[in-house]
Amino acid sequence: MCGIVAAVSSRNIVPVLVEGLRRLEYRGYDSCGVALHQNGELRRARSTARVAELAANVAADRLEGGTGIAHTRWATHGAPVVHNAHPHFSHGPNTSPRHGQTSVDDAGEASGIAAAGRVGLVHNGIIENHDELRAELKAKGYAFVTQTDTEVIAHLVDHYYDGDLLEAVERALPRLRGAYAIAVFCRDEPHRVIGARHGSPLVLGVGGVAGANENFLASDAMALAGVTDQIVYLEEGDVADIQLGKYWVVHADAKGVFKGIDRPVRTVVAHTGAAELGPYRHYMQKEIFEQPRAIADTLDAVSGISPELFGDGAYRVFKGVEQVLILACGTSYYSGSVAKYWLEGIAKIPTAVEVASEYRYRDSVPNPKTLVVTISQSGETADTLAALKHARSLGMEHTLTICNVATSAMVRECAMACVTRAGVEIGVASTKAFTTQLVGLFLLTLSLAQAKGRLSDEGEAVHLKALRHLPVAVQSVLALEPQVIAWSEEFARKENALFLGRGMHYPVAMEGALKLKEISYIHAEAYPAGELKHGPLALVTAQMPVVAIAPNDALLEKLESNLHEVRARGGELFVFADAGTRIEPAEGVRVIRLPEHYGALSPILHVVPLQLLAYHTAVARGTDVDKPRNLAKSVTVE
Repeated sequence: MCGIVAAVSSRNIVPVLVEGLRRLEYRGYDSCGVALHQNGELRRARSTARVAELAANVAADRLEGGTGIAHTRWATHGAPVVHNAHPHFSHGPNTSPRHGQTSVDDAGEASGIAAAGRVGLVHNGIIENHDELRAELKAKGYAFVTQTDTEVIAHLVDHYYDGDLLEAVERALPRLRGAYAIAVFCRDEPHRVIGARHGSPLVLGVGGVAGANENFLASDAMALAGVTDQIVYLEEGDVADIQLGKYWVVHADAKGVFKGIDRPVRTVVAHTGAAELGPYRHYMQKEIFEQPRAIADTLDAVSGISPELFGDGAYRVFKGVEQVLILACGTSYYSGSVAKYWLEGIAKIPTAVEVASEYRYRDSVPNPKTLVVTISQSGETADTLAALKHARSLGMEHTLTICNVATSAMVRECAMACVTRAGVEIGVASTKAFTTQLVGLFLLTLSLAQAKGRLSDEGEAVHLKALRHLPVAVQSVLALEPQVIAWSEEFARKENALFLGRGMHYPVAMEGALKLKEISYIHAEAYPAGELKHGPLALVTAQMPVVAIAPNDALLEKLESNLHEVRARGGELFVFADAGTRIEPAEGVRVIRLPEHYGALSPILHVVPLQLLAYHTAVARGTDVDKPRNLAKSVTVE
């Protein structure tokens, strides 16, 4: 979601800020901006275009300086227009906006602006009490020129400012309700930036190029790749003060008094090469084809099945577990929905899968012998973190996460973890994160089954053999891309689609529909195939392509009957079938055969052609595949 980069340095920091924003583009955004301390004033440039256009504006306006803040915004409060873009400046009771601040060209800002305000700020998150703060600050003479919740923070810090920016921020933070990560600087303190986090991630980068005496703040360590590998992960409630050649972190005690606190400095190697497209047209395509390697890397350290794969003491916890509760959002929710079939079918453990954004807002029946499993690509998903905290507040202390980022808040918050090794995923529509999540969940299933005495040595050997062959099996499915491209040309002309699956392939159908709607903007729905006759069949016409997942399993005959229902109504079928099925191409029936049936791991194979179908359909329609409209990669607000 929104991205933050900030720096204090003895060199011109503009190239670092702009490159940091480029590295955060994958999170999704609809406006961007940068502000510098220059010649005793705060100056900025903002744009509703891409970071490349912002960089051109910055260069044209000759913006430069050693202290600055930058931001990519995903709109929550206020339309994605220039005057709502960050950074925001304060306009105090004795000052007024200058240089056209109350009337800005929404197509883009032509030049950097020297504003009258003394405080500049960028913010990720949502301030829930912004209306009451806005009314209070208006009464004190502050002028508001945006519709954002963020502007109130800049004014509030300005209101409390009395020569010490850290003190002003410390006084302002207790007034805020909601989630935030902020970076703030001040006209009157040219070599200082204050950062704070509550519910949104923020890291501190220590040092940088030799002799520059610099420190950094960012919402993601990836933004600082190539600048510094010395990272401090700020904890909930931390406030960081960065200056030339020094920094410190403070945290409020139980009485609300801020005191210095030590946070460890970690060496984090951000793989800058992961951001290179290579021979691929889009990051999503690259990441689809990286799945065999990502799966192999995730399995690299697995020599056998053991609860200790998830951390010390896992065996004792797993042995006592009576049920599993999975909390996740979006694509991660669908991976959890597949895992429910595995956990109940193989480990024989009752499993509930909850949409994280809904779970904490309803009454549930907690059981202290529940294993709470969170699933998140970024490990910073606000809804899932909040659901995790809610589950713990109900007395469910056994927590485990399936996550792609070892240093994320989710991994730090959970007692146990399976860190997948998908690598950096740039495309907003998740692909390799999904398949590696499924691998992690399958390992969890086998480990729980073993702890419960429900996995024989022979069964373990069979499953391990299948897992080790999985990268090769996925590679063979990727070879079907030319056939999928042919289908995509037909899908590109449609506006609706229906996806069908049965059993553990129903969540895969839901994931396929999600991918299509995310990046091609075609309306798509998924149903259990047996539910066709209970309503969705009314939608079936020749203009509604129906995608069916047809593995060669025990439900195949039932599925074939459902497909006949579609053909009888003139529907056009597009079937992904396993080798050995009796489903043959015919009029109105197109079939792509996967090379083999893969038993319990079949969902991992069947999702791959669905990813390819969505990708190539979007390409044919000319959409922005890696940055689909209105969506963000890492959703750090509720």
